[in-house]
Amino acid sequence: MRATVLSERITMASDSLRLALREHLAWWGLRHFSSDRDYFAWQRQRLPSEDLKRLTFHAEQKRHGDRRDEIMFYDVAAHPTIYPVLYSQRYEYYEAIGMRTTAHFGQAEDVLDFGCGIGVLTIFYACLFPEKNFMGVDRSSASIVVARERADKLGLRNLRFECVDTEVEPLSGSYDLVVATHALVQAEQDRGLPSRNWRTFERAHNPSQQLTFERRTGLAIRLDRLCRVLNSSGRMIVSEKTRQLARRVPFQRALANRGLRLVERPAPIRYRTVEEVVDDGPLYVLDRGGEATLDWDEEPEQDQGQHFDHHTVSMSAGAVNAPLYENHWPSAQVTWEQLKDREVIRETTRQARDGRQVHVERGRFRGQHYLYCANTFDQRQLVIEEEVRAAVLDEYYQEIIRGLP
Repeated sequence: MRATVLSERITMASDSLRLALREHLAWWGLRHFSSDRDYFAWQRQRLPSEDLKRLTFHAEQKRHGDRRDEIMFYDVAAHPTIYPVLYSQRYEYYEAIGMRTTAHFGQAEDVLDFGCGIGVLTIFYACLFPEKNFMGVDRSSASIVVARERADKLGLRNLRFECVDTEVEPLSGSYDLVVATHALVQAEQDRGLPSRNWRTFERAHNPSQQLTFERRTGLAIRLDRLCRVLNSSGRMIVSEKTRQLARRVPFQRALANRGLRLVERPAPIRYRTVEEVVDDGPLYVLDRGGEATLDWDEEPEQDQGQHFDHHTVSMSAGAVNAPLYENHWPSAQVTWEQLKDREVIRETTRQARDGRQVHVERGRFRGQHYLYCANTFDQRQLVIEEEVRAAVLDEYYQEIIRGLP
């Protein structure tokens, strides 16, 4: 009965669909929180201290371990007392991905949800589209057990779940649509592919570097497995933690190298994990073959940085401890390049042990003083001060130099 009600709501407005998704999340025991205080108070009530200790331990192992540690973490996270509390942190993620993904099921008959976890969204999709066949795949056996139990409670007949670790075994079947969100690039701390040098955001087309990135993040084997089970006319929806340009560029190149084409402009994903705002994605809708109609964008996103305007910023001069101008966005590079008659007082360019090339520059121009920092992982910073506060930039320069690895 519940599955029938949900399937009818696909024809309703997005507000109704969102309501259906929220009802579904509540059925899983997930709750929405807007403050850390409220969330952690609820966590203390719901989660036994021993379970929390166990989860924290395996989260740390996952952060620094291998694939076995990652599987163990998700096995522990699938425990009935843990998953409602843990995945409530991802409430808005489920909303953001679920709402966008359901709009792209189209005429697909057979759908694969890769990295489905405990099946929160997979089951939602199966309820909405009873005429389609769904397969949920994950390498955590405990997660698959939970997913099967929850699907059985709804009596779903258009949905199956299988435990498959694609690093050691292939996928089976053939699908018109493959959905993979937060399942392809597992190395969250990986910096990605550095730019050619600190002056540019451009990445060299280096096959060896690209392959190294794909292998160390697990992207290569997972993406290859998915492409083998995607129909020649099928589509793929993917979204990873690749908002940073250094990760976005090699991720997009991996997609393009396998013949995947953009169906529409990639959509950035933004949501909160309780109080923290997460800029995630982008979400890509892709197909195979045919002539490309959209280009892959390898430029930095538009940011919130403002260009330096002497007449504008001088009006705000005198604010306590506030610089004339400060920009921590990629656009700081454009502003730095446009500083007229700049004179470099001192500068340092260093190849750090972590692979970054870092440039720090202290200078002056037309009565103002500036500090500029840039590195090959797209971080930029430009600070401009008046003459009377030039010593602040000297101290900051030395602090940055001392902190370089």
